[in-house]
Amino acid sequence: MERGISLSKADIVENIFLCFESVNGSCKRSIFPPTIRVLLYLLLGSMSVLTVCGNLLVIIPIIHFKQLHTPTNYLILSLAVSDLLLGVLVMPPRMVYSVESCWYFGDLFCKIQTSTDVMLSNTSILNLCFISIDRYYAVCRPLLYRTKITVHFVLIMMLVIWTGSAIVVFGIVFLGINIWGMEDFYYNNVACEGECSLFTHC
Repeated sequence: MERGISLSKADIVENIFLCFESVNGSCKRSIFPPTIRVLLYLLLGSMSVLTVCGNLLVIIPIIHFKQLHTPTNYLILSLAVSDLLLGVLVMPPRMVYSVESCWYFGDLFCKIQTSTDVMLSNTSILNLCFISIDRYYAVCRPLLYRTKITVHFVLIMMLVIWTGSAIVVFGIVFLGINIWGMEDFYYNNVACEGECSLFTHC
């Protein structure tokens, strides 16, 4: 008679890894083999370094050379700064979270980091939109370009982009607007210790 394989409930529980073993409501943790973890850290870390270095190559010349102080280049500078901050502030902690599959930096830093992530992503998108408008006027309305797209106008747009994104995103996360009307579902089914993601519902 062929011998069967049986697993007891205790065996299954022992193979489940938690982010915080001694905390009730801890998230489950996925553990990668050591070689895979090292490779992931190297890959994601190098992406972060390349992001920072690449954007510095854009930022430094625009700031240093006065002949590059044009409306278009200010928008490119704003885009490069937002991407640089993503590489410095967002990518390293997200790298650790992705590899370890647990958030070990606390709830407050999770809110700050998530807000910063969404804010900088929105800022990048809005900068690209305004660069498109700038290029539209430069190519299709060249006679109106110098009167419509001025340094003063671009600086105001940059201020609106950065402050608007920060106020909206940080307000949504810190006031808990993203879970309004879904608090019971969120705290009973989604939230766990060691999780750091932005929960949204339609």
